[in-house]
Amino acid sequence: MLIAFNKKHLITIYLTVLRPYLIFANNMSSGIVDADKYSVAYVTVPSTDVGKTIGHGLVKNKLAACVNIIPQVTSIYEWKNEINEDSEALLMIKTRTSLVDQLTEFVRSNHPYEVCEVISLPIQNGNPPYLKWIGDTVPEKQ
Repeated sequence: MLIAFNKKHLITIYLTVLRPYLIFANNMSSGIVDADKYSVAYVTVPSTDVGKTIGHGLVKNKLAACVNIIPQVTSIYEWKNEINEDSEALLMIKTRTSLVDQLTEFVRSNHPYEVCEVISLPIQNGNPPYLKWIGDTVPEKQ
């Protein structure tokens, strides 16, 4: 049996069936799930030991799902009108965007520097199961 489709029927089928499926499939494969819901924060610390202390505290307090410690980063910066060069470690912290302010306060309270670096960027794209794991591990802001 041959079914005649007019332009209106084809558009209706596309909008109600095909388009939502294609958008869903594209988002799942590319990892664009809840863009900006999660963030990565960067913190420099004077040593890996300080990084471990802060990292354990962040994870224990459910402010971060994961903290990577990248050792032996060289930082060149101006502080109090002098150019400095120091060996530091870099913390790469995965969290919910809604918790970045609390995370920053925790770091400031536990960091030895007078002015510590805490900067964050939203995660725009990623592996959907990994992003889900961040959300499952770090509860919404209370």
